[in-house]
Amino acid sequence: MPYTQDFFNYLLHQKKYSNNTVEAYNSDLSEFRLFLETTYSGTDIDSANEFMIRSWFAGLMEKGLKPTSIKRKKASLTTYYKYLLKEGILKKIPSKNITTPKPEQRLPVFVSEAKIMKLFESDFFEITDYEKLRDRMILETFYATGMRVSELTELTDSSFDFSNMRVKVLGKRNKERLIPLHPMYIKMAKRYNKIKYETFEEIKTEGSFFLTKKGKKIYRKLAYRIIFSYLSTVTSMKKKSPHVMRHTFATHLLNEGAEINAIKDLLGHSSLAATQLYTHNTIEKLKTVYKNAHPQSQKRRNNYES
Repeated sequence: MPYTQDFFNYLLHQKKYSNNTVEAYNSDLSEFRLFLETTYSGTDIDSANEFMIRSWFAGLMEKGLKPTSIKRKKASLTTYYKYLLKEGILKKIPSKNITTPKPEQRLPVFVSEAKIMKLFESDFFEITDYEKLRDRMILETFYATGMRVSELTELTDSSFDFSNMRVKVLGKRNKERLIPLHPMYIKMAKRYNKIKYETFEEIKTEGSFFLTKKGKKIYRKLAYRIIFSYLSTVTSMKKKSPHVMRHTFATHLLNEGAEINAIKDLLGHSSLAATQLYTHNTIEKLKTVYKNAHPQSQKRRNNYES
């Protein structure tokens, strides 16, 4: 694969893909290369044809790989082949006409408002231990902003503009967006920063907003563990991640009457289609309200039960 390193540089520096996305593409291309080496000896990715790609996908399906994963692997290959086409190395994209299994559309998993409020029962302003305060502040940040975990770990003190009540985050493909903050969050953030600087006196002003107990920049796995620990106290659902908090943020806003286009901008979605998934949760809530509140629905149910 003589062109792959140039391809990865292209993704990072021109397309502005995140390191995580580039790593995923690298993993997919490496996996396909290994398949070609073992199945079609002497064939590299650059010379693979449509039949070879189809046989790879067929094998992945037989192994039980999820349609969403196969779809992502196709996207990795197609993006790579588009790059080769752009560079004049290929004349056509061998994966262009290949269709992958349609992923099952799942509704976003979220936590109910009652359970979220239970998480915030303890008084934030009574916490004095830095780690406990940081963990609570991370929970507050996810619920107040709906940001991604990758965006949270990149927050610095300068990301926050308390006077204008907003925070600037760096989203996918290095796209910046501003998220408004409510007054109570700002009050909590200021107190958190005060305890942080008292705990770590040598931190630079432009340092990371969230720190480990050793004063280093927080990392994704730690953020996951913190949220998993919190959510485990109020719910037994399988998924307990920062992304669940993101879903919860969006769903609760929608349930309270926020416009879907505003939620799209807050989440940093590039298209409305991604945000519209949350409307399904709201529709299910409306069905329940309708069933329990509509007079005719109530009367017919009572007659049926009697």
